[in-house]
Amino acid sequence: MTTEVRSLREFKMPDVGEGLTEAEILSWYVKPGDTVTDGQVVCEVETAKAAVELPIPFNGVVEALHFPEGATVDVGTVIISIAVAGEAGAAAPAAPAAVAPAAPAPAEEAEPERREVLVGYGPRTGGSQRRARRTTTTKVTAATPAPAVPAPAAPVAPAAPAAPALPVDLPAGERPLAKPPVRKLAKDLGVDLRAVTPTGRDGVITREDVHAHAAAQAAPAAPAAPVAETAAAVVAEPVVAPLPVSGTGDVRVPIKGVRKATAQAMVASAFTAPHVTEFVQVDVTRTMKFVRRLKESGELGRDVRVSPLLLVAKALLTAVKRHPEVNAQWDEAAQEIVIRGQVNLGIAAATPRGLIVPNIKDAGAKTLSGLAVSLGELVETARQGKTSPADMQGGTITITNVGVFGVDTGTPILNPGEAAILAFGAVRELPWVHKGKVVPRQVTTLALSFDHRLVDGELGSKVLADVAALLEYPKRLITWG
Repeated sequence: MTTEVRSLREFKMPDVGEGLTEAEILSWYVKPGDTVTDGQVVCEVETAKAAVELPIPFNGVVEALHFPEGATVDVGTVIISIAVAGEAGAAAPAAPAAVAPAAPAPAEEAEPERREVLVGYGPRTGGSQRRARRTTTTKVTAATPAPAVPAPAAPVAPAAPAAPALPVDLPAGERPLAKPPVRKLAKDLGVDLRAVTPTGRDGVITREDVHAHAAAQAAPAAPAAPVAETAAAVVAEPVVAPLPVSGTGDVRVPIKGVRKATAQAMVASAFTAPHVTEFVQVDVTRTMKFVRRLKESGELGRDVRVSPLLLVAKALLTAVKRHPEVNAQWDEAAQEIVIRGQVNLGIAAATPRGLIVPNIKDAGAKTLSGLAVSLGELVETARQGKTSPADMQGGTITITNVGVFGVDTGTPILNPGEAAILAFGAVRELPWVHKGKVVPRQVTTLALSFDHRLVDGELGSKVLADVAALLEYPKRLITWG
């Protein structure tokens, strides 16, 4: 005789991007007691890159939802439990299914296999086995008198390199825990990571920790000064007291999701790549006429959206083809400049979720009509909030269309890992010298920011000049392309 048994299976938050560490639960599509089937979408989550729907990988009945909507959950954390029905024979066949959930506590000791995720591979399931780190992080509030607290003295370790002054007990020969970008930042700022007090989870050193330590190093040292005075100077830099709550209608918005990712990316880019920005005004009257003709004729397709941005994109791709060195990436680990063989054109898009930069894969190989279709799909997908993480990875050069907001130009910050970004300003009717006479013409301003490690002034100037020349005389797209 067979008896039906029910085992509890847990579904953990997967890494829905590549290397992402957390996601926010936007909405649940199921509730306890609902029956679910393999492949059924149970919730929608928002990562730093996109909003993604999560399918459940097995059949069963929802036992519990472990987090409410709006909660931010770390990758690898159980978010939903499913009661799975099965049949057991005389003895052991059902044991493997029933035993596994029965002892959740020893999960940290599981074999550190890499678990598959929706996109790529996430962290090892045994990742929590990393050595325990004793942190001495102390959060100082406005009400905490600095002189009475010995803990803040830890950040002054650089001024007293003796062993007891180290902020963390680090076994000899072991490296401090920090991500590669943080190690790069520390190297650039001349900070010894072994002397930094980590505040991240599991004793990981964050960018803020490095900046705080660098600020402490930059402050004039006074070895004979009282500890309390030195500690107060150090702590004042990284710790900011919360703004007082007032009755004037102030609103606090949590920094998370796309906004958090954008902030981190922009800070990383601004403090890693030496930016240079060049500007040029250009008469785009002929380009605007060409855009109108393409719209009216329907040559690119009846439902294809044609805009000035399409011609700007084609002009930039043509310039990159003439100067492939601008489509490059800096490989710090290998100490090499990688000239990319494929141009993945990023388009900065403002969405309700924040700024995202999806890219058109292998855009340089597309015809004008193919580029128009891809550009239209990219913009529409972004507006709907359905851009996938894969669409935002692998970009090599970017365009930001600030002109749609009526802005003439700006100094755009590079998308991390890219060598250049082009800002396309508003098209305005301005007095312009044309054929020896001052007449009204349609004029725009282009701005090209580039990483001066990869792109020198001559190369950057040539690329920008080519884009301007192509927009002034769009027929050159045929002869130069």
